[in-house]
Amino acid sequence: MKKIIVFLSIMAFIYSCNSNKTDNASDSGFKAEISFDGSSSLAPVMASIGNKFMEEYITWDKVSSNLPSENISIYVSSAGSGAGVKSILDNTASFGMLARKIRDTEKSQMNNYKEFLVASDALTVSVNTKNPIVKIKDDLDSDTIRKIFSGEYKYWSDVDPSLPQKEIVVIIRDLSGGAYEVFQESIMGETQISPNAIQSPSMGALGTKIVENENAIGYASYGVYNQNKDNLFAFKVDGVEPTKENILNGQYKIQRPLMFIKNSELSEAENAFVNYVFSDIGKQIVEENGYIPVE
Repeated sequence: MKKIIVFLSIMAFIYSCNSNKTDNASDSGFKAEISFDGSSSLAPVMASIGNKFMEEYITWDKVSSNLPSENISIYVSSAGSGAGVKSILDNTASFGMLARKIRDTEKSQMNNYKEFLVASDALTVSVNTKNPIVKIKDDLDSDTIRKIFSGEYKYWSDVDPSLPQKEIVVIIRDLSGGAYEVFQESIMGETQISPNAIQSPSMGALGTKIVENENAIGYASYGVYNQNKDNLFAFKVDGVEPTKENILNGQYKIQRPLMFIKNSELSEAENAFVNYVFSDIGKQIVEENGYIPVE
């Protein structure tokens, strides 16, 4: 799991930006900087693609002869899907990143709404591979998951009497994350998650907390799970395994899109980068991060 911590720390150092950077432009009005804000699940993907794009082209004139010879700057910051929407409504970023569907109330505030679906994702109900439950169960039904995350089941022995009476540590994303909303809709319904659940500032941090605690359970993204299969065990949910096939055919119920949005026409520079995101190189980077690229 250390590789995730280091990776995200490096990306945060290189790509974190002040929200006002999107306003910076040359005298000609050209904006050499493209900024993304929002989903912590999509942020590492966009940061990797941005880094590859900058390494390959360096200046915008190498992308297109119509563009000036200014250095390319791609900035990525992550504060959750809610922040991604807000960054577009407040015009503080070029693109907002979401790890959930956009709400009608949000979309209605945008007159020139555009969305770009990058990948399919799912939330795996995962535990530490050292948790004794993995030896006796590989499947949890929705009702059991609800009882665990609501706090009705407080000890692992409540899930199965053969398990030790050790307190269940529930790990969730913070309330601004798209994962929280997706899990609430897919599993919890009208039942609220326990106020004792530990909130994580990013999906990477959520995965780290599960790896560090043998008694923890959380909804790790499909990407985080794929990057850490040696340390995380993902349950089937209602008998359905979180595989690529089951996510794409819709049988696995806790799934979500990874996308970015905009509320204006794309500049030539933005359009060039978006095309790069959906190129074979971009799709390869999506896969390397454990997610399912959109074909």
